[in-house]
Amino acid sequence: MLNLFPYDAKVDFFGKRYYAYALSLFFLIASIVSLSTKGINMGLDFTGGVVIEVGYNKAADLEAIRAVLKKNEFPEAVVQYFGSSESVMIRLPPAKTGNQNQLADHVLSVLKTEDAGVTMRRVEYVGPAVGKELFNSGGLAMLVVLAGLLIFVSLRYQLKMATGAVITLTHDLIMVFGFISITGIEFNLTVLAAYLALAGYSINDMIVVFDRMRENFRKIRKGTEIEIMNISVNQTMSRTVITALTTFLSVLALYVFGGETLHGFSLTLLVGIILGTFSSIYVASSLSLDLGLKRKDLLKLTDKEKLVDHAP
Repeated sequence: MLNLFPYDAKVDFFGKRYYAYALSLFFLIASIVSLSTKGINMGLDFTGGVVIEVGYNKAADLEAIRAVLKKNEFPEAVVQYFGSSESVMIRLPPAKTGNQNQLADHVLSVLKTEDAGVTMRRVEYVGPAVGKELFNSGGLAMLVVLAGLLIFVSLRYQLKMATGAVITLTHDLIMVFGFISITGIEFNLTVLAAYLALAGYSINDMIVVFDRMRENFRKIRKGTEIEIMNISVNQTMSRTVITALTTFLSVLALYVFGGETLHGFSLTLLVGIILGTFSSIYVASSLSLDLGLKRKDLLKLTDKEKLVDHAP
């Protein structure tokens, strides 16, 4: 593997951890304030609405459809292909006046002004109860992830590391939620999928760093906890940078070329990758250290090893 940060690099990550704490605290407070005052722009997947499927006799132009709907008082319409480029699904908020069929007829008449060959295929109404159930299921999934992480890291490493990991993951997810709130990104099922994917990404980064720390605490017999943990982070930095950069560029391509439907998904992932990389270096390990992690917590020494061990 390309080693961007060789073993003898002495970047003092933990010596600067309080600056990282201050930066994290600032963005965390901003996120909580935005969530408390502005809230989240819930999409139709969670608020309910009308689903309309229309058919074209040629490949449909989604941008043109969005433009004509926005021009005719449907700015909140979500437009995407459904199965093929000739089939388009349009999702709209529930009609405030009249019934849903009248709303669908109005949409069809608007679309016919651009293409007379468009036909109605189906109309469905999704109630808010379904959206609420989806949102609650997503929240339950996050709680299961946090509980599983606490148990896994406690058993494989140490409870102080597990506590730091859970706090860090919660920190990341709150800040991503805050970004969604501040920017007004529509929170729909694709954004929820990105949100859950970020949990796995952050956990993976933390586990790699924790594993190297445990290995070094066993191999390096002399040195303070901070020194050994600094060495561990320096050793894993090449892997962290290469993985984060590769993932970031892939998601960036998705954001640029994936179309409007995937903008919220990819933008959430982009922000989450940056946060996850930062927190796996500066937050998770630093919190474990400040929670009192010692080398003896990760070592099971025999009596003979205890006699020859001169580490502080």
